[in-house]
Amino acid sequence: FSRPWIRLAVAACALLMTNATDAAEPLKIFLLAGQSNMVGHARAHTIATLSASDSARDQKLVSMVFGNDGAVSRKTLEAQLAHGQKLDELTGGISNDKIKTMKDGPEKKALEAQVMQMKAAHEAYKKQVAGACKISDRVYINSIADGNKRSGKLGVGYGGSRDKIGPEYGFGLSIAEQIEGPILLIKTSWGGKSLNYNFRPPSTGDYTLNDKEKASDKADEIKKNAGLNYRMMNEAIRNVLDNLKDNHPAYDADAGYEIAGFVWFQGFNDQFSPEFRDNYKDNMIAFIKDIRAEYQVPEMPFVIGVLGTGVTAEKVGANAVSVGQREAAKAMGTKNHVASVESYKDYSLFSNKVFQKGWPKHFHEWDTVGSDRPYHYLGSGAFFVRLGDSFANSMVELMNQ
Repeated sequence: FSRPWIRLAVAACALLMTNATDAAEPLKIFLLAGQSNMVGHARAHTIATLSASDSARDQKLVSMVFGNDGAVSRKTLEAQLAHGQKLDELTGGISNDKIKTMKDGPEKKALEAQVMQMKAAHEAYKKQVAGACKISDRVYINSIADGNKRSGKLGVGYGGSRDKIGPEYGFGLSIAEQIEGPILLIKTSWGGKSLNYNFRPPSTGDYTLNDKEKASDKADEIKKNAGLNYRMMNEAIRNVLDNLKDNHPAYDADAGYEIAGFVWFQGFNDQFSPEFRDNYKDNMIAFIKDIRAEYQVPEMPFVIGVLGTGVTAEKVGANAVSVGQREAAKAMGTKNHVASVESYKDYSLFSNKVFQKGWPKHFHEWDTVGSDRPYHYLGSGAFFVRLGDSFANSMVELMNQ
């Protein structure tokens, strides 16, 4: 390589090879959709509950979310739970009854000052944990979570509010550890929506009004709005696909993109009508086929999160919607790139144990490990990170087939 022109030619070839390699890596896009538990109502500090577990998987998830600097550990969690217990003993829980019933005087004043200081420490702990959560430089997200609409690097804040998460957080972090290249999540989720009506897939035909709806002066509007969220979902996805560079800086138009998979987590609102729950299997199969046709990806990997708010295997197995979700996945099969994930298996039993004590009287202890009601999986960050990881693992298995 003594001649300059030869060195330049070699350098140019190396540059072309590098660019060709980069261009060969398309942006991988994952679609996430559903109702309130896809929205996500877990405050970020409750992810620290994972550190209470001895399982190797949970310890790995702690490292995935918080790194290995020890900022979040079993020791810090147990100290905070003890702090919350003491605070509840002093106050009587969320009602502050023990303070309210005291006579005015120096003793009450001193206790109020102590409690104020302890509550400030409790809030500081929550902010510290939330602040320690990883923000991805590789995974970006465009999210509709009810009224919380935003986009950017994946981190905390794409749940129901800017301090909450849904399954997108664990999913994105986990799948980034398992596949190469830039990743974009597109999440569309609205609380209180059914598959049979709100997300109704077009191939199922017109929605049939029940007697009450037929008698309503809004019958035409009800019929017109059937499938509205299905249409809104696709409109939002199309808007992102038309503006990919705005949604992921690593997007290369020459490399292009691929819709690599779909995660569905929904079902609660289909439980309460025989028509809705009994048709869930057929509706779910139609939904998958319609989505694949919409985006012209006939083998798009599709993961169904099975409704698991019943907590136990027996109660979940008795739920017609959960059964319909399982049966839809089984009917299509993993050979057809469809699988189901049992959400009850990721339930935070640790958080549930505290909740069952009676959260109003044990509010600050409860507030350390949960942030919502049982129908939102207790607003447990530990649950949603586990579930996101389960979705990612299932998705990668389907992608590898």
